[in-house]
Amino acid sequence: MKHIFVVDDEQCIADTLAAILNHAGYRASPAYDAQMALSLCETSPPDLVISDVVMPGINGIEMAIQIKQRYPSCQILLFSGLAATADLLEKARCQGYHFELLAKPVHPADLLEKVAA
Repeated sequence: MKHIFVVDDEQCIADTLAAILNHAGYRASPAYDAQMALSLCETSPPDLVISDVVMPGINGIEMAIQIKQRYPSCQILLFSGLAATADLLEKARCQGYHFELLAKPVHPADLLEKVAA
């Protein structure tokens, strides 16, 4: 069973997406900021991290890079509603990291399709 972390500083979004994934048969856990997600990784490394990009403290791209460095096989799926995210993604690409981005709000059917791929 695929183990998934859903990371968003808006708790209702993280909780809702985790609930959708759990209902679809995955083992999903919400995290409400990047530091919480990184801590969870230490005790139970995920197969997939789905994260908002713009969060206080460590942003989703910085967190994704840290996770990929520690757990290279972990898949990363980012989502954001802000156009400024493109600059952050380009910076990550220049460092050799290529992350897929979904537009926020994420429709549950689109999310499940990406997770199953």
